[in-house]
Amino acid sequence: MKTIWKFVIEIDDTIEVMMPQDAKILTVQIQHEMATIWAMVDTCKSDVKRILRIVGTGHEISPKIIGDYIGTFQIDSGNLVFHVFDIGELCKQS
Repeated sequence: MKTIWKFVIEIDDTIEVMMPQDAKILTVQIQHEMATIWAMVDTCKSDVKRILRIVGTGHEISPKIIGDYIGTFQIDSGNLVFHVFDIGELCKQS
């Protein structure tokens, strides 16, 4: 079954999020003061680690570790702005 799930994420340079294989990340936003991504998932698929990269505005970006752009979110009344990139799936979990 396909549905949309949300995942609260930490704000760090590189994060791992467990989600069903081949999930399509739709957006990143702040909800209840927490960075959150929403993804369309197939609940019949096994979970895999999805690697995301978060880069602050003005921070250096290494071309080796930037994937597909997901979106931008702001915290601290817009004083801190972050951009999220999808590096891809790391590996299948048993």
